[in-house]
Amino acid sequence: MKPFAVAHATHPLPQMALALAAAQIEAQRAATGLQPSLGWLYLGAAFAPAAEALLDEVRQRWPGVDWVGCSAIGLIAGEAEYFDDEPALALMLAELPREQFRVFSGAAPLARWPARLAQVHADATAPDLSELLLDMASHASDGYLFGGLPSSQSTDAGVQIANGVWRGGLSGVAFGPGVEILSRVSQGCQPLGAEREVSDCDGNLLLGLDGEPALDLLLQDLALPVLTEADDWREALPRLRQTLVGLRRTPLTERQRPHALGPEVMVRHLVGIDPARHGVAIGEGLRRGDQLSFCQRNREAARRDLVRICAELREQAGERPMLGALYISCAGRGGPHFGSPSAEARIVRHALGEVPLVGFFAGGEIAHQQLYGYTGVLSVFLGP
Repeated sequence: MKPFAVAHATHPLPQMALALAAAQIEAQRAATGLQPSLGWLYLGAAFAPAAEALLDEVRQRWPGVDWVGCSAIGLIAGEAEYFDDEPALALMLAELPREQFRVFSGAAPLARWPARLAQVHADATAPDLSELLLDMASHASDGYLFGGLPSSQSTDAGVQIANGVWRGGLSGVAFGPGVEILSRVSQGCQPLGAEREVSDCDGNLLLGLDGEPALDLLLQDLALPVLTEADDWREALPRLRQTLVGLRRTPLTERQRPHALGPEVMVRHLVGIDPARHGVAIGEGLRRGDQLSFCQRNREAARRDLVRICAELREQAGERPMLGALYISCAGRGGPHFGSPSAEARIVRHALGEVPLVGFFAGGEIAHQQLYGYTGVLSVFLGP
């Protein structure tokens, strides 16, 4: 199996950007003899209106290739990141056995196709998104999904590409047992205190942790004084707005690292407080027995965890070559969060090696069977 071909370009005109990227692809094909069967096409949000025209053009340039992808506010390709509605696109082409993958969408469901795992692009506005992901995972023998939500600066959910241009629902590509993929989740937050068990809740209102008032424990983790309903909360509000929640509903799959969140943890927003009930409102429905920790975004923790998952993937791959990679990161992580433009992509390239890579900055990341936030999901394709 041959290394994947990857290209990226920026230009005010979408067709010119594609022509520049296509020239890069053809140079790599001439060197490797790649005969592509599957392609990824990621578009900056500025190019989303041209998605159908661009898809038609890549089909003409590379006949017989199946295509998946989406639009996003930021793209990743190699060491480059394109952000802030920069007119850009990224391509990756792979030569995979046709019987080992299947592109799916609402118009072309997987049905009984024997999938092992799947890459998924999903509409963030779907009201039943969690159920859709669980249903899709049930069609894969490994039960594993990876991917993300197209992102946009507006309320528009962006477009999905799956041998057509779609909006709404799920689309992507499923892989059979003959395609070997390794995948890891990298967290971008650091816990402020201990993980505790939800002992009392009402919908998304967290009332008790380990039998104690939830709001009191939040203030304790933030080193703030306990306030009453009548107290002035103005000084505490800036700290509270920066606080997130790490929620775990599944058993730990690996030894928990000190001062770090594991891949089982979903990060959700803290959306309000109820001083009268000493409660905290979370951007997710809660149930008793959930494990929860208060956390904050942390640049150094995100860097360390990203390097860690790259090292784990290299170690697990062993002597097998990495043919290509997909990296989906949270739109809240890219650029400024890592300190400089393209810093996150450069960390991956330095830690993972010279592997063809594309991806995008998502409105939510998908891994295992659930939706994450403030994470990076890195998946690599292995050769024999």
